[in-house]
Amino acid sequence: GRHTLAAFAAAVTKDGAAACPHPSGTRDLPARAARHDLATAQVRIGTAADDARNPYAYRGVGLALGPDLIGTSLLAVGPPGAGKTGSVVWPLAESLCLGALAGRAAVVVVGAAGAGLGSHDTYDVVVSVGQPDSVYDLDLYGGSKDPDEAAAVLAEALVGDLADPHPGGDSRRSTTVLGQLLGPYFTVHGRFPSVPELRQLLDGTPAALGALRTALTAAGHDAMLRELDARERQLGHPGDVGAVLADRIALLDRPAFASFFDTSGTTRPFSLRALDHPVRVRIDLPERGHADASRILARLVLAQFMTSVAVREDRSLFACLVFDDATGVVTPQAVRGLQRLRSANAGAVLTLRTLDDVPRPLRGPLLGSVGCRMALSGLTPWDGQDFAEVWGKEWTEARDVTDRQIIAETPAGKALHAVRRVITGRAPTARAVTVRQVERERWSASDLAHAVPPGHAVLSLTTVRGEHAPPLLVELRT
Repeated sequence: GRHTLAAFAAAVTKDGAAACPHPSGTRDLPARAARHDLATAQVRIGTAADDARNPYAYRGVGLALGPDLIGTSLLAVGPPGAGKTGSVVWPLAESLCLGALAGRAAVVVVGAAGAGLGSHDTYDVVVSVGQPDSVYDLDLYGGSKDPDEAAAVLAEALVGDLADPHPGGDSRRSTTVLGQLLGPYFTVHGRFPSVPELRQLLDGTPAALGALRTALTAAGHDAMLRELDARERQLGHPGDVGAVLADRIALLDRPAFASFFDTSGTTRPFSLRALDHPVRVRIDLPERGHADASRILARLVLAQFMTSVAVREDRSLFACLVFDDATGVVTPQAVRGLQRLRSANAGAVLTLRTLDDVPRPLRGPLLGSVGCRMALSGLTPWDGQDFAEVWGKEWTEARDVTDRQIIAETPAGKALHAVRRVITGRAPTARAVTVRQVERERWSASDLAHAVPPGHAVLSLTTVRGEHAPPLLVELRT
């Protein structure tokens, strides 16, 4: 990947086990909470239960996850307290951080502050949005210099959840509106607008639009003037999405975020373009008091991640985005992007409290776009129904046993039956056994809702090579 064979061999000859260190100089995490196999980059999360529902070959077998599985993305669904963070998210994040120290992975962990995702010493970059003491800022435009690309990513973050969640639904109109403003502004100033400036432009403030028009006219940018003219013609018209965009960007134009999303170059903004390097990143979202803004930022990080991994020059590093809570993140564009991560040597880990947090038309496509699916204990029957459908049915052997009474036709037979009835107390019968093949659900909605013990989960796996395992009942953290 980052080293030629000759340079690697020379470094090993010179430094031995200290060759090719991580840029941070760190060789291990401050603490480990899970069992790791560093040679295979796997982390153990549990053991397949000795249960009749599990195929015999899998019973009692240890179960671990690694990049070859997470490369197909993982979706875990379970109520609060089911163990999503402690049993799934943090062990995977810890494993990917170790992979980053070995120069084999890049990881971005997104969650609320204090969510149990490790100490700040575990990461190279910590972005605490809304906290004045945060060393790093978050780049609102993902480090892009292309106004159209920046507009597409920002539109997905702002109104992606409002797009029609049916085939063909997207945020193209919002992308066009943002592009009509970002392009002229970038042409004049050489940078993108800050949050207050963008809000003024979307609101159609005469002073902001007039100053931009004057600068474009003075510089002779006729093409950008046409873009600005088109935006001004749409202002106030019925169906104009500019007002919706202004309302959404206003959620980020708050005093708590005044020192964030700076575009003047005076801060240290983090961009997901850095995933070309083995970096460990944690982004703390301000869910307490700013829930709507947190969802916008979560969609922004996901959109930037999908855009960045697709244009990486060096794909030898496995890039992974880990969401501790993906509520409000799943959009039509996100579902389409998840399907393309495998070819970019990347993956995503998403957790949900319930599938009700996803629009009904997107639940099936979401479950179909990920290769690893996990249903934790405490699932509701209607959530279990979606998992039961995606896991499908299997052929099984059914035995039907039938007892029928024997009717005697001769006097001797009748006398014999009378004697047997007196002795046994019941009429003589004959037993018939019928064996047939029937198709039944691997895990029914009722089983997923009521037959999964606490501390357990039903997990199906698929590797990036297409190998797959059936849904297994797994005892977590054993």
